[in-house]
Amino acid sequence: MGDETSAVGDDVRAALTSWGRGDALVGGVALVGLRPEGCDQAVDAVVVLPRGVLVVVGVDLPDPAVRLDAPLSGQWKTDGWPLVRPDGAVNPAVDAVKTVTVVRHTLEQAKVEPLPVGTVVAVGPYVSQVHQPTSDLLRGVRILHPEPKTLLTASRELATYQGPCTTAQARAILTALSPDHADVDLSGEGFTESAAPTVAAASTMLIPRVQTARPRPRTAKPTRSSGRNGLRWLPAGAVVLVALLLLTGIVYAVASSGSTDDGAKNTSTTRTESSGVKVEGFTFEPRGAISDTDCAAHAYGDVQVWLQHNRCSQLVRARYESTSDGKRAAILVAVLRFPETALAGELDTVATQPGSGAVADASTEGTPWPGKSKPFFESAAFASGREGNSLRLVQAVWIGAPSTPDDVTLRKMATTALEIPSPD
Repeated sequence: MGDETSAVGDDVRAALTSWGRGDALVGGVALVGLRPEGCDQAVDAVVVLPRGVLVVVGVDLPDPAVRLDAPLSGQWKTDGWPLVRPDGAVNPAVDAVKTVTVVRHTLEQAKVEPLPVGTVVAVGPYVSQVHQPTSDLLRGVRILHPEPKTLLTASRELATYQGPCTTAQARAILTALSPDHADVDLSGEGFTESAAPTVAAASTMLIPRVQTARPRPRTAKPTRSSGRNGLRWLPAGAVVLVALLLLTGIVYAVASSGSTDDGAKNTSTTRTESSGVKVEGFTFEPRGAISDTDCAAHAYGDVQVWLQHNRCSQLVRARYESTSDGKRAAILVAVLRFPETALAGELDTVATQPGSGAVADASTEGTPWPGKSKPFFESAAFASGREGNSLRLVQAVWIGAPSTPDDVTLRKMATTALEIPSPD
């Protein structure tokens, strides 16, 4: 525990203390009044949970409020009145988001486990109701009065790692944020001693395929030989038959590939291994996709609850990378398929409600982003769209650079990614 940073910080400390020790609620440890490396100011708390990291930044309002309208980009209003300060700032969350961005980059540079980093803006002295845009909630930001229950609910919604991280990984996070607290006692706080294997997730990794015509499978009728040498002739004959089929298939595939490539030149959207998927001026390079039938296991919040009670046929999370003005971006395309079109519409309605949750990237489950990149999608630009019985959610962030949900280029990139041909 360090020095106080805001008046509402007292409520933050009280809420965290009320949770007690151990992992009965959410586990983890909290560094209160910490000034992380690279930050200009201290934060009210950095909560390192087994399934995520929570950065709590306090904002003191001039007076209590019944209703607070608090968008990340735009003017805040208390009980319908615009919130103003002597310095002219109308959005106190701007500084909070910048601070969390620094924390996220610190963890990225330290190459620690890519746990989701959630943002909590604690407001006080008292607020009865806080209203946030759905897009802000999907970006992993919660603005609330820090009562024990509301802060606990936010921690459960934002800590979405599928398995608890190890004690060594948690200690690496603490070392990156505050070396003086690296030796804090982590026993009994919900961290595991060793990482669990993620064979199931790895086995579902799909390699992007070139969309070319494939030869139709050919079947050969079984033959039966007669005579004393029949048993010896059958294996040799089978080898010759297989060799002929392979030779024929190769010739057919080469011919089909050539004809398909000629036809692909006349389309506006193409997919090749060398140039990726080209849509409206953007080139999306595929970085693999993961397919699952248990959709609820890879979601969180109300979206997960809805999926647990409704049938979802398939969830495909496809990864892409693109560039704009020399900057690299990571794009996550999540496609949820349902047996009925009405179900896609129902989930769309749920997903647009405040605090509804979303689908998590596979990096939160132990399957890292290909290469050495570690994109974080908490501050991603967002786009969604329906196509028949499918619901598609797209997130786009810069790689190695700060991202914001209202970034014009990222939003255009995310919207354009809706036109990428659906992954298998």
